Amino acid sequence: MSVRTLFSKEIIPLIVQEIGKITCQLDTDVENSLQRMREVEKSELSRDVLDILVENASLARTEKIPLCQDTGTLVVFASMGKDLYLADLTLQEILDEAMQIAQQEYYLRASMVKDPIYQRKNTLNNCPVILHLEMIPGDRLTLCIAQKGGGAENMSRLQMFSPSADENEIINFVVETVKRAGSKACPPLIIGIGIGGNFETCALLAKRAIFDPLTKENEHPNYAELEKRILSAVNDTGIGVQGMGGEGTALAVKIRTSPCHLASLPVAVNLQCHAHRHTEITF
Repeated sequence: MSVRTLFSKEIIPLIVQEIGKITCQLDTDVENSLQRMREVEKSELSRDVLDILVENASLARTEKIPLCQDTGTLVVFASMGKDLYLADLTLQEILDEAMQIAQQEYYLRASMVKDPIYQRKNTLNNCPVILHLEMIPGDRLTLCIAQKGGGAENMSRLQMFSPSADENEIINFVVETVKRAGSKACPPLIIGIGIGGNFETCALLAKRAIFDPLTKENEHPNYAELEKRILSAVNDTGIGVQGMGGEGTALAVKIRTSPCHLASLPVAVNLQCHAHRHTEITF
């Protein structure tokens, strides 16, 4: 198969456009889920907050302003075909350039610092973009893009379980994580869970899981049932919308898994706020 060549000028404007879209337009699945939650929520205060969240989404879409002032860290999961050649820039350079343009065009808050401890000087352009890249067959490039806010990210956790741990221990770990987060992660949440792999891959699985469509059921029946059990247990905590109490602590639970060492059972929980800014684009 011949190699397909792609130039940065062909894709940077489209990436910028997608960043702008997720900045100002709430995902349709999320908005519909918020409205369904509003219909069954018993707490009057939480119903009022849900109304405000839906109104906020409408204003952001109409006025073309960010859904949330924390415009987050740009995280990209890229699948790049082995028969695709990027002619002039690396994918990291392409994403960083697109981010810098979007930061100016859409008035995104500058949220990245160059050094995590000693010189926390703001980069002023939201770079670098966090990139996870895998090679796949073919000549296409698919980018799964998310703006990940700091509040929800800060409350995420990882634990290396004994391989003898059962699903109840995992459920309890997720519920404990959500309880620790309280209102800090801006519920109602989308909860991504990674099970298996090793220390680093279970965290990547959890992060990747939050991209999965809210309405799509897990293709593995056991994990589909586990998602439902975790969602029910989380919503029984009574934390509720924005920590105001009620039944609407989470909108969805999504699980991704990977084979793991026989002596290990890694589990990571990545919390996502109700803004849930994400998109997918293929070139």
